Amino acid sequence: MEQPKNNLKIIADKKNARVILPNMLTLIGVCIGLTSIRFALDGKFEFAIIAIIFAALIDGLDGRIARLIKGTSKVGKELDSLTDMISFGVAPAFIMYFWKLNTLGRFGWLVCLIFVICVALRLARFNVNSNQEPSWRDNFFEGVPSPAGGILVLTPLIISLTDFDYIKLNYDIIVPIFFVITSFLLISKFPSYSFKKIVIQRKTTIFLLFGIILFFGLLLVYPFNVIAISSIIYLLILPISFLHYQRFKKQHADSNIADDDDLEDVL
Repeated sequence: MEQPKNNLKIIADKKNARVILPNMLTLIGVCIGLTSIRFALDGKFEFAIIAIIFAALIDGLDGRIARLIKGTSKVGKELDSLTDMISFGVAPAFIMYFWKLNTLGRFGWLVCLIFVICVALRLARFNVNSNQEPSWRDNFFEGVPSPAGGILVLTPLIISLTDFDYIKLNYDIIVPIFFVITSFLLISKFPSYSFKKIVIQRKTTIFLLFGIILFFGLLLVYPFNVIAISSIIYLLILPISFLHYQRFKKQHADSNIADDDDLEDVL
């Protein structure tokens, strides 16, 4: 009887070891998100933005690594949501408050509170919906994901750090507008691409790798220009994702109707 118990213990130890790596990455993301607030306090907004981008990259990696090494856990899932709350809710709100919203008085603080609350509601809804059965809807998020929302509200600050000298914006108006729109997108049911089930043909893999290398190369040379353009492109993609979702929804509804018709014919 001792042998089966020993085997179970070995399996449990291996499972615990696999869980450590993704959870460590998640905690590193928390540290980076909190450090971005420190940079903002010191007026180093460039470093604050870079810290948020690194936190977003880690957020995209930890879950995939956990699934790859079979190290997923309930603790990791909850920890990931708490990390997103700090790195893409609290931190961006503080960064923008120290940069511009503090000049708007109580209204600026109210805008920050609304955004953070919307991030919390978005994460709570995501945790509830993530327990549902797999379906075609997995290709889309319900609302904008919190990492994207955290970067979107930073877009006015990012634009101010670019080389686009010909762009003259009234940030006292633009910043609250970005906060309100992003807060609405977070809690809305507007479908946005999740990019979870992307199928890449073998013959196009080399072009994909070249595109990724080119993107990160440009990101290293022109960091804020690339981030600003990427944010604008993401906003432009949102209407496309909505139309794509509606087409999927109609196809799924038509297939259900066809199945019902077949059942009626049989009966």
